[in-house]
Amino acid sequence: MSGKDRRGGTLDFRTVFTYNTAMKEEKDLTIISFTDTASRLAAAFCRPSAAGQAAGRGYAPEKFAARYGLRPLPEDISAWIGTLWGKDAFLFVGAAGIAVRLIAPWVHDKYTDSPVIVMDEKGQYIIPLLSGHAGGAVALALRLAGVTGGVPVITTATDVQEKFAVDMFALKNELEIESRELAKHISAAVLEQKKIGLYSEYPIDGPWPEELEPCASMEELQRYPYGIAVTEEGVSDGHGAEQTVLGLKHKSCIVAGIGCRKGTEMGQLAAGLGEVLQAHGMEPGRITAFASIELKKDEPGLLALAEEYEVPFHTFTAQELSTVAAVSSHSEFVERVTGVDNVCERAALRFCPDGELIQPKICAQGATFALVRDRCRLCF
Repeated sequence: MSGKDRRGGTLDFRTVFTYNTAMKEEKDLTIISFTDTASRLAAAFCRPSAAGQAAGRGYAPEKFAARYGLRPLPEDISAWIGTLWGKDAFLFVGAAGIAVRLIAPWVHDKYTDSPVIVMDEKGQYIIPLLSGHAGGAVALALRLAGVTGGVPVITTATDVQEKFAVDMFALKNELEIESRELAKHISAAVLEQKKIGLYSEYPIDGPWPEELEPCASMEELQRYPYGIAVTEEGVSDGHGAEQTVLGLKHKSCIVAGIGCRKGTEMGQLAAGLGEVLQAHGMEPGRITAFASIELKKDEPGLLALAEEYEVPFHTFTAQELSTVAAVSSHSEFVERVTGVDNVCERAALRFCPDGELIQPKICAQGATFALVRDRCRLCF
């Protein structure tokens, strides 16, 4: 639905609610209203898009639900909210006090709580109440304000002071925060205008926040009372007398190149890949894509393996694979059959040209495998 905001602009409610949580999992938006005016506004957020998808699920008292095409609220609203807590995001169109009383029994911490936003029934003020950074409530409130012409009421200290927020940095870059307690201390130190050291195994794009000091090594972090280390494996909490380091784990994307004979079964491929991953101490979840030669695009075993891992399977022509500058080994037999001397390495490197080859071609369970780690870049 489109309408007019109070400044005369056009509202497009369908585009507001696509956002992710800190775990990058989309949450459904549950919209709750209690009055006639609020329910009319809530209904606007629930109209289906051209693709047939609704922006949110709206609930209201029975008489308003019937009037505006919403769902009736259950008798015990708070208990019902509890069944959705941590799974859905909530937008209350109405008084903040009502929202607070209804969610109070379920509030635990910002990393597991649902994001909660309150909007008055005219859409003039939009307030993120809960899980502002980790759950994305602040970002959603800003989007809502941009659509309705309302004022986002942001109370998070780092936002108000326009300071670096470590939880937002982690959220944006899909980093796992090792210690929530340390993250709180670092946020407090930022507000106290203390310098925070930052060491990263990965390049970081964007303007460097004034609160942070770049460090070339973990040792340099010792100069600062608080430090942040972005690494693949994380760091153990460093509770020294004068220094504390917060570890932010980044799990790099791993592309697996695979070569196999025609008819190789999925179980055999899975066993071979499992051996290779185990040798590197990697969990199967680290794999983000499979790659091979176009001759294998319909290979049942490879297709089944990609389905089992729930990752995409990409193939390239022999000509495309030949553009890879260098590989670790060459096979005349493979070249006669496929047109290239090394399928698995070339496929993985062709898919991820800036990546690091961490496992050259290796044979396991009758197939060949190569692993390439993506050289990711972070951003502020």
